[in-house]
Amino acid sequence: MIETREGGCHCGRVRFRARIDLALMSHCNCSLCTKKASLHLGVDRSDFELLSGEDALVTYQFNTMTAKHFFCRHCGVHSFHAPRRNPDRLAVNARALDGIDLAELTPTRFFDGRNWEEAQSRHLAEEAERQRLADSGTIPPG
Repeated sequence: MIETREGGCHCGRVRFRARIDLALMSHCNCSLCTKKASLHLGVDRSDFELLSGEDALVTYQFNTMTAKHFFCRHCGVHSFHAPRRNPDRLAVNARALDGIDLAELTPTRFFDGRNWEEAQSRHLAEEAERQRLADSGTIPPG
């Protein structure tokens, strides 16, 4: 279910609002996501609004330098990032949402970031197959 939620960093300087679907939460086992324990909620940029703290954000990039991981320069909390898989979108860290019950956060999707290239190839092939079946009328889109 899509809902509008707010969240931000620990010190409160970075604040955002996003339309998210908690049922589509994912996790990744890449070296960075493992260390920061982020749970991802993908959003279109049009469904994300940075309410405050643009001047408090710092960006961390590594490897291909495609993904942009945003952190508060004051408290160090990671609230969202632009993922390598789709840098035109954002991924909100579910753990940075206000009023979230951590015991209820259950990722339903997994991305094998330790084996990024192979995982991305599988993901793209699965997406193409879903689209082919949808186009043929075998299954509904989505």
